[in-house]
Amino acid sequence: MQSQMLAPAAVLVVWSLVMLVWLSLSRLPALSKMGGVGKMPAGGRGQDLEGVLPDQINWKSHNYSHLMEQPTLFYAVCVILAMTGATVVDTQLAWAYVALRIMHSVWQAMVNTIPVRITLFSLSSIALLVLALRAVAATLLS
Repeated sequence: MQSQMLAPAAVLVVWSLVMLVWLSLSRLPALSKMGGVGKMPAGGRGQDLEGVLPDQINWKSHNYSHLMEQPTLFYAVCVILAMTGATVVDTQLAWAYVALRIMHSVWQAMVNTIPVRITLFSLSSIALLVLALRAVAATLLS
């Protein structure tokens, strides 16, 4: 079950890279219309494009940033559970977390209405919380 526990983490890593490519493919043409990347001031950051590029283009960047935040906890929990002997339930919860995060990404990048986003985020957070508690139990109670 150990390698099966790591598969959802690997898929989320690949999904994060997909989001990076998606944000690049949407931002670069928009920047080109503004005169190109060479016209941007030295030391500029992605956040500097808020209010400059259309919101729909920035949404992909927002989501990529989100994928660099909470999922870092998910990766640690996956490793802990893989090392301590993940169960079928652990693996199912991990896949649920990944599916919800991918749905969250697609929703945020394309539609971005808050009630649906909060629901997807909350459900994924609950899955992560349960996984984290199972990791604590696996390490403290073994």
